[in-house]
Amino acid sequence: GQTPVFPRILGHEAGGIVESVGEGVTELAPGDHVLPVFTGECKECDHCKSEESNMCDLLRINVDRGVMIGDGKSRFTIKGKPIFHFVGTSTFSEYTVIHVGCLAKINPEAPLDKVCIFSCGFSTGFGATVNVAKPKKGQTVAIFGLGAVGLAAMEGARLSGASRIIGVDLNPAKFEQAKKFGCTDFVNPKDHSKPVH
Repeated sequence: GQTPVFPRILGHEAGGIVESVGEGVTELAPGDHVLPVFTGECKECDHCKSEESNMCDLLRINVDRGVMIGDGKSRFTIKGKPIFHFVGTSTFSEYTVIHVGCLAKINPEAPLDKVCIFSCGFSTGFGATVNVAKPKKGQTVAIFGLGAVGLAAMEGARLSGASRIIGVDLNPAKFEQAKKFGCTDFVNPKDHSKPVH
């Protein structure tokens, strides 16, 4: 961020169980299983109502904000001094406080230690491919970086019907795993002295 705020509790990807809800919250109840989402949805603004954007006017990602939106205060303290929030989620903690618009209720049967990747890694890559890039059947797609987000983007390209999916990464060991997600070709830029496009 441009204005680092410290000390703060970092973390943006997790799965959890609602311990309690604030006044006026009706969408969730104690015991509900949830995934935090750092790009929340107020469900009222033009972006939330759009099929093309999820950049909510109220809850869009803001790495500089370290407080709750409602009252501009932190919910974390140590020895009476505030510890600031991180992208509205602060998931590197046993307990956190999150705006209801930044929580997605999930099936309680889903194992939290597995589905936690849906709160960012998978949904970011898959969603960027399916909802933004929107590859058409038979098209060629290149994915730069074959980590969790890249592999999720690759899965989105495969399910969209891309006929050729080119994985680009500096680590050739990632190619075998990427094949399971639909990667048909692999390019390591270190293997080339001039552009390969």
